[in-house]
Amino acid sequence: MAGRKPFPTKQQVIDFIRESPVPVTRREIARAFQITGDDRIPLKALIKELQNEGVIDRGRGRKVSTPSALPAMAVVVVDEIDADGEVIARPAQWDDEGPPPRIFMAPGKRGHPALGEGDRVLARLRRLSDGTYEGRVFKRIADADLIRLVGVFRRRPDGTGVIEPADKRSRERMTVLEADAERLTDGELVVAELGRGPRFAPKRATIVDRLGPAEHPRSISLIAIHAAGIPVDFPREAIEQAESAAPPVLDNRTDLRNIPLVTIDGSDARDFDDAVWAEPDPDPANEGGWHLLVAIADVSHYVPSGSPLDREAFKRGNSCYFPDRVVPMLPEALSNGLCSLRPGEDRACLAVHLWIDRNGNPKRHRFVRGLMRSAARLTYEQVQEARNGQPDDATGPLLETVINPLYGAFQALLKARLKRGTLDLDLPEKQIRLSPTGEVEAIGTRSRFDSHRLIEEFMIAANVAAAATLQERGSPCLYRVHDAPDPVRLQALREFLEPLGYRIAKGQVVKPRMFTQILAQAKDRPEAETVNQMILRSQAQAVYSPDNIGHFGLALARYAHFTSPIRRYADLTVHRALIRQLRLGGDGAPDEELVRLPEIGEHVSFTERRAAAAERDATDRYVASWLADRIGQTFTGRIGGVTRFGLFVTLDETDADGLVPISSLPDDFYDHDEHAHALIGRRWGRIFRLGAAVTVKVMEASPLTGSTLFRLLEGGSDSPLPQPGRTRPVRGRATRPARRPATRKRR
Repeated sequence: MAGRKPFPTKQQVIDFIRESPVPVTRREIARAFQITGDDRIPLKALIKELQNEGVIDRGRGRKVSTPSALPAMAVVVVDEIDADGEVIARPAQWDDEGPPPRIFMAPGKRGHPALGEGDRVLARLRRLSDGTYEGRVFKRIADADLIRLVGVFRRRPDGTGVIEPADKRSRERMTVLEADAERLTDGELVVAELGRGPRFAPKRATIVDRLGPAEHPRSISLIAIHAAGIPVDFPREAIEQAESAAPPVLDNRTDLRNIPLVTIDGSDARDFDDAVWAEPDPDPANEGGWHLLVAIADVSHYVPSGSPLDREAFKRGNSCYFPDRVVPMLPEALSNGLCSLRPGEDRACLAVHLWIDRNGNPKRHRFVRGLMRSAARLTYEQVQEARNGQPDDATGPLLETVINPLYGAFQALLKARLKRGTLDLDLPEKQIRLSPTGEVEAIGTRSRFDSHRLIEEFMIAANVAAAATLQERGSPCLYRVHDAPDPVRLQALREFLEPLGYRIAKGQVVKPRMFTQILAQAKDRPEAETVNQMILRSQAQAVYSPDNIGHFGLALARYAHFTSPIRRYADLTVHRALIRQLRLGGDGAPDEELVRLPEIGEHVSFTERRAAAAERDATDRYVASWLADRIGQTFTGRIGGVTRFGLFVTLDETDADGLVPISSLPDDFYDHDEHAHALIGRRWGRIFRLGAAVTVKVMEASPLTGSTLFRLLEGGSDSPLPQPGRTRPVRGRATRPARRPATRKRR
């Protein structure tokens, strides 16, 4: 037919689909190439062929697009604001292997609606010729309008799917629509967001991240990380800044490279940011005294205030540590590179010389900005074995010149600690050992040696010197503060301890020494661990604040964290304040940072709590994973927690925890006595008290949710606890509440 266009080539159809800012239908393609009549049949075949080849994807309403094309409207996250004020975003959801397209947010009639990094908006998108996108804000999405949930995608027969939450406390179930479910795999771990809509209105989940197969052992930490909202990926600008950092040179720094400083850390440590050295003080006026040197990685040299690295470090607040990984505060180029005090390599440091007398009392100190070279990377086990007369190839040459002087200074510092009367809790740290493939090999408690305490005392001495220097110079400082116990908690502790024979006198000034004396009395007694836990629960929580109230637990009038700027933002602010006050360089704390210290303190206190909660969450899931292979086995343990809904039991050998639901206890009505930390049977007087030795059977264990259920046994047998006979009821403790409603009624 005259004037008829030739049938388009495959490439012409691909180009048309790719250049369209939105997915297109077959009818729109036909109209563009003036295809009519019988020619629609080969067009349909061509489009089907392109789909089979993976060149184009089919979306909703029979529309097609190239795989990398974004929909006309999508949720985007502001990634950066460049030096010219250009707001650049990325799609909140991106599954392709390549980098996501850049989205340049166009200002509205009144400019940008105060968009900042990390802000999330629903935007209208238009594809540009260079493959980037223009975005216009349609609606801002506030965090309060979103529910974030981590879970496992389960496919339904009708093509839709549901997300099974990984949080055992979550009742929220998200339905994934068919169009979104098509690209997901059954059993895949995902992160989803659910917008809060009108009551009873349908709720639509948006998949914001795909984390891989849920059954993979390494998914355990990912669940805890994403459920807590801990940032994982670094912005491009922060990575580029870290990777462009240059190795340090001497310049105006003090040369410390001839001093055999050593790092002492756990065998599984991932970063090394502190090094120590000591010698007897040669000053005749300080006979028996010591000269210590504590050198800390000079993170402030690489992370200027207000830079992309600084903004991201503040956002994270601290590094987070899990059995299989670390989520660092700084990119790897710094955290495992230039800020890690590797042996034999020059490293920039901020160091403090400390002079103490024979009793560990500080005499003077001096801060320097230096260049050091670690003599060795040692572990706590190596150092302790060397001290005990079993040095190895690494510690042997250092025993007399480095290790023994360190212990000499430690003994002096220990005298001062004992004189102050600090709070010394003996709480075992749970250790999870993984196989190379990520499965749990063993669960136990981490060994603790004098070498651990040595490093702790050196770090405390350096932290005190930092706080003292800044306070004496009148400089604002982010202190690490720890208040005395709240009177209400103290009274609850008193009521718990008195029946066990421990006494806290009323009316006296509360000092940490009081608790240490009780701990000494409880040592080697059956209730020792319980007493430690109860004293811990009675204490206030340590936080960061520019208002100094001292540190109750350490019995110190002033204390600031100085020794870990590689993993704690609070320490970085202390470094900058010292550099400013002591005129150690031009990159000290600016005025605006000192003004923001209250805000910074509040934020990093929050991120510290967030990290601790995520680390506990991951540990619970690893424990459940280990116990999942031991369903039906019996273990001995102790009641480590008493609640209205049951008993938490800690197993003896592994320190693993699980719940004995109140519904599985012997028939009775149970009152929860908060002060006595017990469940008390009304009818038969049976008492389940904190610290009691028990034998339990593993009934359920879910690695996905981290929940573990035990059943209480008696005498280690497989038979359940016998029911009481019809004898005279035991009245129980007089402290139990009168006329209190039963926590649970059995059958």
